[in-house]
Amino acid sequence: MADRFGLAIVGAGLAATPHAQALAALKAKIDVRGVFTRSPKNRSAICAEYGFPQADDLDTLLNDPKVAAVLVLTPPDARQEITERAAAAGKHLLVEKPLERTLAAARGLVGICDRAGITLGVVFQHRFRPASIALRDILQGGTLGRICSLSLAVPWWRDQGYYDEPGRGTYARDGGGVLMTQAIHALDLMLSCTGPASEVQAICATTMHRMEAEDFAAAAVRFENGATGAIMATVTCYPGTEARLTLNCENATAILEGGRLDIFHHDGEHRAFAEPESDGSGGSLMDFPCDWHKSLIEDFVGAIRAGRPPASNGHSALNAHALIDAMTRSSASAKRERIT
Repeated sequence: MADRFGLAIVGAGLAATPHAQALAALKAKIDVRGVFTRSPKNRSAICAEYGFPQADDLDTLLNDPKVAAVLVLTPPDARQEITERAAAAGKHLLVEKPLERTLAAARGLVGICDRAGITLGVVFQHRFRPASIALRDILQGGTLGRICSLSLAVPWWRDQGYYDEPGRGTYARDGGGVLMTQAIHALDLMLSCTGPASEVQAICATTMHRMEAEDFAAAAVRFENGATGAIMATVTCYPGTEARLTLNCENATAILEGGRLDIFHHDGEHRAFAEPESDGSGGSLMDFPCDWHKSLIEDFVGAIRAGRPPASNGHSALNAHALIDAMTRSSASAKRERIT
């Protein structure tokens, strides 16, 4: 195991479990050098469960010459300092979504990493679902033709107790509501298929929950490739169902709903692909396998060793941030907004 990749973990909140499971499965390839969190209780719990060593402070991890990269699982409001310190220490970064609370701040983190010459990966694990990979492969094969129109629906559910946690659903800690915290995964996956969006007209609202940010958002979108589309995202749809992406192409319609992909060709052919049953959407929080995280982490490590960008990286993540920023601006202005 001498050639194992050294990784440190910062943060051990809600998002930590699938990462820990994935890293436990990858222990022959990845050496978790230590875990640091602001909560000693969370730190002790995750280290005891998965056999990871504890670190008393961030400097201990950054000063470890065997640490090649840092996995950052903190809330978005804690990312700036960690990124600056990791970049100064020459450590690569794999950061949970969203990168930061605003588009400007997200661009700032990408800039820090670019200037330091370190790799920045972003945790958009839905890109690594087998059905998602199958859809992108089929699109790249060209048999569907160009994407003409599309729709994305994220009909999820969160109860009030979820937002009663201090800071959750606020702009100061999370950067927003359903768009930044939940739908950003589906938006990133959509954009990985369509390419960047160019303009949007949207409405965002807080309709059911006691929270600062939005629990509902809808928009009409135009993409740089000329396609048009519609987006709806909410956490008010009880009990919650899988996100559904529909791509209406020249030769077929592709429907990706959770882990199922259906391709309906205009000539009558129907192709279907289904993953083993899993969730992680709708009303559940972390009820999904760690396989997607495992594949994402393996891609991140492979990218560093090969000197290439990870499939999900800081620059690709900015496309979702820019779309959310434009949707928020459009709702406030009641006008169509360019995505810049």
